[in-house]
Amino acid sequence: MWIALRNVLRYRRNSAVSVAVIVFGISAMVVASGFIEWVFWAMREAYIESQYGHVRVVKPGYLEYGQVPVGKFLLSPDSSWLEKLKQDSEVRAVVPRLSFTGMASVGDTTIAFLGEGVDPGAELQGSTALVVYKGHGLGPGEAPGIIVGEGLARQLGVSVGEKLALLSNTRSGGLNAVELPVQGIFYTANKNYDDVSLRIPIETAQKLLRVHGAQSWLVMLKETHQTTEFLGRWRGLLPADQFALSPWTDQADFYNKTVTLFSKQVNVIRAIIAAIIVLAISNTLSIGIMERTTEIGTSMALGANRRRIQRQFVLEGCTMGLLGAVIGALFALLLSWVISKIGIPMPPPPGMTRGFVGAIRVDWKIMFDALAIAWLATLAASFYPAWRASRLDIVDALRKAR
Repeated sequence: MWIALRNVLRYRRNSAVSVAVIVFGISAMVVASGFIEWVFWAMREAYIESQYGHVRVVKPGYLEYGQVPVGKFLLSPDSSWLEKLKQDSEVRAVVPRLSFTGMASVGDTTIAFLGEGVDPGAELQGSTALVVYKGHGLGPGEAPGIIVGEGLARQLGVSVGEKLALLSNTRSGGLNAVELPVQGIFYTANKNYDDVSLRIPIETAQKLLRVHGAQSWLVMLKETHQTTEFLGRWRGLLPADQFALSPWTDQADFYNKTVTLFSKQVNVIRAIIAAIIVLAISNTLSIGIMERTTEIGTSMALGANRRRIQRQFVLEGCTMGLLGAVIGALFALLLSWVISKIGIPMPPPPGMTRGFVGAIRVDWKIMFDALAIAWLATLAASFYPAWRASRLDIVDALRKAR
């Protein structure tokens, strides 16, 4: 290995070009993967915080038939299991939700809506991704009010302070109405959701629907990575005939498809960078063989066998790969930090009305993948030039020095 390092340093110009290619490739790979990982993280947390929670606790059958009839799959607010969930060390908040549909009316305008009854106190902890940009949100202890999605508010032509009449079916099949002042207008990461949604205090929703309880408890964990462990543990604790648990991944279809698409694109980028590294290392070693033909012939004349010659050039390629990978990883970390501090202005993606400022999110898996790809690419690139060097004829190699 020491001899391989000396040979790499001896032919500085060729080695520098190859190492520079590897550094560029690793940096590009880490930054691109880090940006995509940040997009996944931001989208994931937005969906969890604003709509799905980490885990949804419902009655068995609710996810298939929960909307008809209203109130059939209700969870009791007096359940001892609700308190046990809240006391779990991994739980940040348990947010009750009561979903319903109806007609919203202001003046001569009437539009269908998707409503949610929420606990104002819990929502202050649970919905950080729901942004109330006009007025204010639902607060505990306040008079009943309503917050309306940006798109729905625009269709209704309603603004903060105006009263909005809601009409919905009750549990018995009749109709009931309530009139509430608009306290705020919100938006989330999902434009389609904002176009049809509104939220009111859960007590008001229960009075409107004439029911008692909530259809689901959204469990907000302290960390998203705790979801799988929490899910497995509580599925064993909660009675299966009374409760069903669903992770956020089962509900975020758009997120899952986005991850699949972007992951394939990242893999294509990795394959292209690996091919560039292979070509760069292979070219450098091939040039080195031409320049060192006499040296190779002399080594073979002094007793070095073909396997030893082949191993020497493979080690030189691996050494360049290791140097480039380490330098590239350090440079990528610095570059990611600088870019994240500056921010990446992005236009509104499909399904959103607002742009955002992106960043680079680098974790150990991204770094490991980049280092592994760089090292394996240089290893693969070294075999053919090393084989060519080991197949040189001793007499022809020595004759070249004359």
